[in-house]
Amino acid sequence: MRVDRFLSNLPRFNRQQVRVLLIERRVSVDGVTVSDPHHEVREFSHVCVDDEVLQAGKPARYFMLHKPAGCVSATTDPVHPTVLDLLDEPDKGELHIAGRLDFNTTGLMLITNDGQWSRRLTQPQTKLPKVYLVETEQHIGPEYAATFKTGLYFAFENLTTQPAELALLGPTTARLSIIEGRYHQVKRMFGHFDNKVIGLHRERMGPLVLDTALAPGEYRALTNDEIRQV
Repeated sequence: MRVDRFLSNLPRFNRQQVRVLLIERRVSVDGVTVSDPHHEVREFSHVCVDDEVLQAGKPARYFMLHKPAGCVSATTDPVHPTVLDLLDEPDKGELHIAGRLDFNTTGLMLITNDGQWSRRLTQPQTKLPKVYLVETEQHIGPEYAATFKTGLYFAFENLTTQPAELALLGPTTARLSIIEGRYHQVKRMFGHFDNKVIGLHRERMGPLVLDTALAPGEYRALTNDEIRQV
Protein backbone atom coordinates (compact mmCIF):
# COMPACT_ATOMS: atom_id res chain seq x y z
CA MET A 1 0.00 0.00 0.00
CA ARG A 2 1.19 3.53 -0.75
CA VAL A 3 2.13 5.54 2.32
CA ASP A 4 -0.34 8.33 1.49
CA ARG A 5 -3.18 5.81 1.32
CA PHE A 6 -2.03 4.13 4.51
CA LEU A 7 -2.16 7.45 6.36
CA SER A 8 -5.43 8.55 4.75
CA ASN A 9 -7.07 5.32 5.91
CA LEU A 10 -6.42 6.32 9.51
CA PRO A 11 -9.36 8.21 11.03
CA ARG A 12 -7.16 11.01 12.33
CA PHE A 13 -5.79 12.26 8.97
CA ASN A 14 -7.51 13.59 5.87
CA ARG A 15 -5.84 13.77 2.46
CA GLN A 16 -4.73 17.36 2.85
CA GLN A 17 -3.13 16.64 6.21
CA VAL A 18 -1.34 13.64 4.73
CA ARG A 19 0.12 15.78 1.93
CA VAL A 20 1.38 18.29 4.49
CA LEU A 21 2.94 15.58 6.67
CA LEU A 22 4.84 14.21 3.68
CA ILE A 23 5.94 17.62 2.42
CA GLU A 24 7.18 18.54 5.91
CA ARG A 25 9.04 15.18 6.04
CA ARG A 26 7.42 14.18 9.31
CA VAL A 27 6.72 10.60 8.19
CA SER A 28 9.22 7.78 8.54
CA VAL A 29 9.00 4.17 7.35
CA ASP A 30 11.42 1.70 8.90
CA GLY A 31 13.48 4.56 10.28
CA VAL A 32 13.79 6.38 6.95
CA THR A 33 12.10 9.74 6.41
CA VAL A 34 9.82 9.67 3.36
CA SER A 35 8.16 12.38 1.30
CA ASP A 36 7.15 10.34 -1.75
CA PRO A 37 3.42 9.50 -1.47
CA HIS A 38 4.06 6.30 -3.46
CA HIS A 39 6.50 4.90 -0.90
CA GLU A 40 5.40 1.37 0.00
CA VAL A 41 4.03 0.45 3.41
CA ARG A 42 3.67 -3.24 4.16
CA GLU A 43 2.37 -5.17 7.15
CA PHE A 44 6.02 -5.49 8.25
CA SER A 45 6.72 -1.74 8.03
CA HIS A 46 7.39 0.40 11.12
CA VAL A 47 5.57 3.68 10.45
CA CYS A 48 5.90 6.86 12.49
CA VAL A 49 4.69 10.44 12.32
CA ASP A 50 7.15 12.58 14.24
CA ASP A 51 7.97 10.28 17.16
CA GLU A 52 4.58 8.60 17.35
CA VAL A 53 4.37 4.99 16.17
CA LEU A 54 1.34 4.44 13.94
CA GLN A 55 2.22 0.87 13.00
CA ALA A 56 4.82 -1.20 14.80
CA GLY A 57 5.00 -3.74 11.99
CA LYS A 58 4.83 -7.46 12.55
CA PRO A 59 8.06 -9.44 12.16
CA ALA A 60 8.74 -10.98 8.77
CA ARG A 61 9.64 -14.66 9.19
CA TYR A 62 11.67 -16.87 6.87
CA PHE A 63 12.61 -20.52 7.41
CA MET A 64 14.57 -23.14 5.50
CA LEU A 65 13.38 -26.73 5.99
CA HIS A 66 14.87 -30.02 4.85
CA LYS A 67 11.64 -31.71 3.79
CA PRO A 68 11.57 -35.47 4.40
CA ALA A 69 9.65 -37.97 2.29
CA GLY A 70 6.12 -38.83 3.41
CA CYS A 71 5.24 -35.29 4.35
CA VAL A 72 2.56 -33.10 2.76
CA SER A 73 3.35 -29.62 1.44
CA ALA A 74 0.29 -28.08 3.05
CA THR A 75 -0.67 -26.14 6.15
CA THR A 76 -3.13 -28.84 7.29
CA ASP A 77 -3.98 -32.39 6.25
CA PRO A 78 -6.45 -34.80 7.87
CA VAL A 79 -4.31 -37.89 7.23
CA HIS A 80 -0.61 -37.12 6.76
CA PRO A 81 1.88 -34.95 8.65
CA THR A 82 2.51 -31.58 7.03
CA VAL A 83 5.68 -29.55 6.72
CA LEU A 84 4.27 -27.04 9.21
CA ASP A 85 3.98 -29.85 11.75
CA LEU A 86 7.78 -29.98 11.69
CA LEU A 87 8.11 -26.37 12.84
CA ASP A 88 8.20 -25.52 16.53
CA GLU A 89 7.14 -21.90 16.05
CA PRO A 90 4.30 -19.69 17.32
CA ASP A 91 1.47 -18.56 15.04
CA LYS A 92 2.24 -21.14 12.36
CA GLY A 93 -1.10 -20.38 10.75
CA GLU A 94 0.37 -17.13 9.41
CA LEU A 95 3.04 -19.00 7.45
CA HIS A 96 2.86 -20.34 3.91
CA ILE A 97 5.05 -22.47 1.67
CA ALA A 98 7.14 -20.92 -1.09
CA GLY A 99 7.32 -23.66 -3.71
CA ARG A 100 5.63 -26.94 -2.81
CA LEU A 101 7.12 -30.42 -3.14
CA ASP A 102 5.37 -33.71 -3.82
CA PHE A 103 4.63 -36.14 -0.98
CA ASN A 104 7.78 -38.24 -1.45
CA THR A 105 10.05 -35.51 -2.83
CA THR A 106 12.73 -34.35 -0.39
CA GLY A 107 14.95 -31.34 0.00
CA LEU A 108 14.84 -27.58 0.25
CA MET A 109 11.57 -26.00 1.30
CA LEU A 110 11.13 -22.33 2.19
CA ILE A 111 8.40 -21.19 4.56
CA THR A 112 7.51 -17.56 5.25
CA ASN A 113 4.79 -15.04 6.07
CA ASP A 114 6.07 -12.64 3.39
CA GLY A 115 3.96 -13.13 0.27
CA GLN A 116 5.88 -10.60 -1.82
CA TRP A 117 9.17 -12.33 -1.05
CA SER A 118 7.82 -15.79 -1.86
CA ARG A 119 6.33 -14.59 -5.18
CA ARG A 120 9.72 -13.24 -6.26
CA LEU A 121 11.18 -16.64 -5.50
CA THR A 122 8.60 -18.80 -7.26
CA GLN A 123 7.15 -16.85 -10.19
CA PRO A 124 8.45 -18.03 -13.60
CA GLN A 125 8.91 -14.39 -14.67
CA THR A 126 11.82 -13.97 -12.25
CA LYS A 127 13.56 -16.95 -13.92
CA LEU A 128 15.13 -18.13 -10.66
CA PRO A 129 16.27 -21.75 -11.13
CA LYS A 130 14.96 -24.63 -9.06
CA VAL A 131 17.63 -27.34 -9.00
CA TYR A 132 16.86 -31.02 -8.40
CA LEU A 133 18.78 -34.25 -8.05
CA VAL A 134 16.89 -36.85 -10.05
CA GLU A 135 17.12 -40.65 -9.93
CA THR A 136 15.35 -42.66 -12.60
CA GLU A 137 14.36 -46.27 -13.14
CA GLN A 138 16.06 -46.53 -16.55
CA HIS A 139 19.16 -45.03 -18.13
CA ILE A 140 19.05 -41.35 -19.03
CA GLY A 141 19.93 -40.92 -22.69
CA PRO A 142 21.85 -38.05 -24.30
CA GLU A 143 18.69 -36.92 -26.08
CA TYR A 144 17.09 -35.89 -22.77
CA ALA A 145 19.19 -32.74 -22.37
CA ALA A 146 18.46 -31.50 -25.88
CA THR A 147 14.72 -32.12 -25.51
CA PHE A 148 14.53 -30.43 -22.12
CA LYS A 149 16.46 -27.43 -23.44
CA THR A 150 13.97 -27.04 -26.29
CA GLY A 151 10.93 -27.46 -24.03
CA LEU A 152 8.19 -30.06 -23.76
CA TYR A 153 4.56 -29.59 -24.67
CA PHE A 154 2.12 -30.29 -21.81
CA ALA A 155 -1.30 -30.91 -23.32
CA PHE A 156 -3.15 -30.57 -20.00
CA GLU A 157 -2.05 -26.94 -19.60
CA ASN A 158 -1.70 -26.36 -23.36
CA LEU A 159 1.79 -24.93 -22.94
CA THR A 160 5.43 -25.66 -23.68
CA THR A 161 7.80 -25.73 -20.73
CA GLN A 162 10.55 -23.16 -20.43
CA PRO A 163 14.07 -24.33 -21.37
CA ALA A 164 15.60 -26.57 -18.70
CA GLU A 165 19.19 -27.66 -18.15
CA LEU A 166 20.13 -31.29 -17.51
CA ALA A 167 23.55 -32.49 -16.35
CA LEU A 168 24.12 -36.24 -16.32
CA LEU A 169 25.77 -37.49 -13.10
CA GLY A 170 25.49 -41.24 -13.74
CA PRO A 171 23.54 -43.72 -15.87
CA THR A 172 20.34 -43.09 -13.90
CA THR A 173 21.11 -39.88 -12.00
CA ALA A 174 21.14 -36.27 -13.12
CA ARG A 175 20.88 -32.69 -11.94
CA LEU A 176 17.97 -30.78 -13.47
CA SER A 177 17.47 -27.00 -13.37
CA ILE A 178 14.03 -25.58 -14.19
CA ILE A 179 12.50 -22.12 -13.78
CA GLU A 180 8.89 -23.24 -13.44
CA GLY A 181 6.95 -25.36 -11.00
CA ARG A 182 4.24 -27.04 -13.04
CA TYR A 183 2.22 -29.90 -11.58
CA HIS A 184 4.56 -32.93 -11.28
CA GLN A 185 6.75 -31.17 -13.83
CA VAL A 186 9.97 -33.12 -13.34
CA LYS A 187 8.21 -36.49 -13.35
CA ARG A 188 6.27 -35.54 -16.47
CA MET A 189 9.41 -34.40 -18.25
CA PHE A 190 11.12 -37.75 -17.70
CA GLY A 191 7.81 -39.46 -18.40
CA HIS A 192 8.09 -38.11 -21.94
CA PHE A 193 10.77 -40.80 -22.37
CA ASP A 194 8.77 -43.41 -20.41
CA ASN A 195 11.41 -43.21 -17.69
CA LYS A 196 10.02 -43.25 -14.16
CA VAL A 197 11.48 -40.92 -11.53
CA ILE A 198 12.17 -42.96 -8.40
CA GLY A 199 14.00 -40.30 -6.40
CA LEU A 200 13.67 -36.52 -6.40
CA HIS A 201 15.49 -34.06 -4.14
CA ARG A 202 15.48 -30.26 -4.41
CA GLU A 203 18.89 -28.77 -3.72
CA ARG A 204 18.37 -25.11 -4.52
CA MET A 205 15.79 -22.39 -5.19
CA GLY A 206 17.28 -19.32 -6.83
CA PRO A 207 20.30 -18.26 -4.74
CA LEU A 208 19.26 -20.32 -1.70
CA VAL A 209 20.93 -23.70 -1.22
CA LEU A 210 19.80 -26.34 1.24
CA ASP A 211 21.99 -26.23 4.33
CA THR A 212 23.91 -29.52 4.46
CA ALA A 213 23.84 -29.33 8.28
CA LEU A 214 20.07 -29.85 8.25
CA ALA A 215 18.95 -33.45 8.55
CA PRO A 216 15.57 -34.45 7.04
CA GLY A 217 12.85 -32.83 9.15
CA GLU A 218 15.13 -30.12 10.56
CA TYR A 219 14.88 -26.41 9.84
CA ARG A 220 16.45 -23.07 10.66
CA ALA A 221 15.71 -19.38 10.19
CA LEU A 222 17.23 -17.74 7.12
CA THR A 223 20.04 -15.28 7.64
CA ASN A 224 19.55 -11.62 6.72
CA ASP A 225 21.94 -12.11 3.81
CA GLU A 226 19.92 -15.07 2.48
CA ILE A 227 16.71 -13.06 2.74
CA ARG A 228 18.21 -10.14 0.84
CA GLN A 229 19.48 -12.39 -1.96
CA VAL A 230 15.90 -13.05 -3.04
